[in-house]
Amino acid sequence: MAKEKIIYLDNASTTPVDPIVLKRMTPYFSEKYGNPSSLYSLGENNHRAIEKARWQLADFLNCSPKEVYFTGSATESNNWIISGLLQNGDSKIRPHFITSAIEHKAVLEPGKVLAERGLIELTILPVNRQGIVKIEDLKKSIKKNTRLISIAYVNNEIGTIQPVGKISRLINRLNRKRREPIYFHTDAVQAANYLDCRVNYLKADAMSFSSHKIYGPKGVGALYLKEGTPIVSLIRGGGQERGMRSGTENIAGIVGFGEAIKKIKNHRLRIKNTLRLRNRLIKGILESIPNVRLNGSLKNRLPNNANFSFRGAEGESIILELAKKRIAASTGSACASHSLSPSHVLLAIGLSHEQAHGSVRFSLGRQTTQRDIDYTIKILPGIITRLRKISGR
Repeated sequence: MAKEKIIYLDNASTTPVDPIVLKRMTPYFSEKYGNPSSLYSLGENNHRAIEKARWQLADFLNCSPKEVYFTGSATESNNWIISGLLQNGDSKIRPHFITSAIEHKAVLEPGKVLAERGLIELTILPVNRQGIVKIEDLKKSIKKNTRLISIAYVNNEIGTIQPVGKISRLINRLNRKRREPIYFHTDAVQAANYLDCRVNYLKADAMSFSSHKIYGPKGVGALYLKEGTPIVSLIRGGGQERGMRSGTENIAGIVGFGEAIKKIKNHRLRIKNTLRLRNRLIKGILESIPNVRLNGSLKNRLPNNANFSFRGAEGESIILELAKKRIAASTGSACASHSLSPSHVLLAIGLSHEQAHGSVRFSLGRQTTQRDIDYTIKILPGIITRLRKISGR
């Protein structure tokens, strides 16, 4: 019996490993198994494979390979830059950390923990109804002891693209007059597939990336760290990653990451098609279902993201009903999908608890077709109507 196709519209949560990426990775599980730190050929060859992947990321970012560090995930990269940079300065001065209310919890949580321990000052900036940080709010919040600003390039739930170029230019102007510089980090996980991540364009001091968001394997991430940015080692013990992150490397994962990021280049036509399909989905849902709201900005939005709130229907119930029709979507961040709490992102852009609970995120991918979109538009109105009848709203 043929397996029914799943219409996968949750690519912001994770992506399938590209077949070419998997083929490139496969030998490193059982044939090319040497420890990269070993001096014999099995080890040396694997060391070279890691360095090749580092060059591939550096080429994508237009930076030096020495500025690329492999980690276990973007969550780890985010935690590392926050803890490692904020705790690596003058111990007499409590550093000030600025971030936004809609950051991934991998940024918000480590900041809150350090603040609760009295180790840092923390400012969490509000956003407007589209989910965008106002430059003026950021400028006003900067203090003499401000050391790190972290604003995500793209929000993972509502797809809002932040003005990171303007933020970095503001910081660079201020740094010319400051005795102690401010460092700028951006979580670029959702941006890598679609936006310009070159360091000479963004001018960030640090950027976090994840392999499994770009059709690579899970369990591997990266941190771009501009040369000269002060940060303490993440893990000590073995000397790997130039002594900054010890532990035997995930060779297959790193090789896959390098291959996946190489495939992103020259993909403008694919982006146009994704944008066309995404706009078709938005138009179809808004026209066929009453009392629905598109969350976030339509203009400053990632081309594969569409996030809606459906009045009178709960997001979890919508997801379960869609699953019965072989459509995979999410209620927001997959990292927090088991939580019954409303999305902090949706609350921050002004939604009520009820509206936030009625949200669904659709995120398209390379495999998404027009037939997938049309089927979703056809199925969804009936689901919303039934759920609204059940809830009596």
